[in-house]
Amino acid sequence: MRAAAFTEIGGPEVIRPMDLDEPHAGPGQVRVRVRAAGVQPYDAAVRAGWEPAGAELRWPRVVGNEFAGVVDEVGAEVGEEIGDGVVRIEPGTEVLGFTMLGAYAEYVVVPVDNVTVKPAEMPWEVAGGFTAGTQTATIALDNLAVGKGDTVLIHAAAGSVGTAAVQLAVSRGATVLGTASTVNQDYVRSLGATPLVYGEGLLDRVRAAAPGGVDAVLDGAGGEALDLSLELVENRDRVLTLVEHGKAAELGVRLTTGTRSATRLADLAARYAKGELRFHVRRTYPYTEAAQAHREIETGHGRGKIVLTFPV
Repeated sequence: MRAAAFTEIGGPEVIRPMDLDEPHAGPGQVRVRVRAAGVQPYDAAVRAGWEPAGAELRWPRVVGNEFAGVVDEVGAEVGEEIGDGVVRIEPGTEVLGFTMLGAYAEYVVVPVDNVTVKPAEMPWEVAGGFTAGTQTATIALDNLAVGKGDTVLIHAAAGSVGTAAVQLAVSRGATVLGTASTVNQDYVRSLGATPLVYGEGLLDRVRAAAPGGVDAVLDGAGGEALDLSLELVENRDRVLTLVEHGKAAELGVRLTTGTRSATRLADLAARYAKGELRFHVRRTYPYTEAAQAHREIETGHGRGKIVLTFPV
């Protein structure tokens, strides 16, 4: 099979198209012919040398932990039902799903419990990048116990996690403030949040927009954004950072705790299909240009998701 892979740690230039052995589904697994795969800072970190706990690392190395495609092989002992118990996963089923590594490839093999059926209303490029941002947002809001009547500040509200988190928090009855660049203010407003430009004076702008105070913070930016958040929320158990993993324990703030699930993913995909959850893909690259996709993701700027595509 063809894949975007690398044989050494380094910058985006080390990732390139390669021919690799084709994997096959084992017991309890399905093989998916990948149509699209999301690109994340997580992937770039592994390429640069980070080794996630529990990851099975080998060379050549293929990253990517979210994907969409068509099941083309089913292993022994795969149950007939998944998710809500009414859908059979069999060859030909269009799915979206998740893994720890390996999605930047023509084929990915995962446990059957890592996929759910792709709604017909969901384009391939959306399905390929949908899993991580929406599930991360849901898990984070659950960790923060966000609910009706809360005022929530979301940093990096125009990114893929932020986009989902704003909408999901609003659907829970929260009032949402979202930080973003100047060009993304209207976009954040369209999601249901009060937009705020990040940078100098942000603390004052937050206090002016939320005179009753802020109850919880979801930090997708880190640095100064996280620092000023600590001045806004007295209970640090209601501050969660997605980026400052090394500082979280020292500051006494949360990291996400919880695992992705096909059941949750099916619910989120159903919301998308009903028009209840928007998801923005800002750019697609063919998998042969994965290096350029990594260069863009590492700028830390931009609205929505970057996705790799594979030929049919």
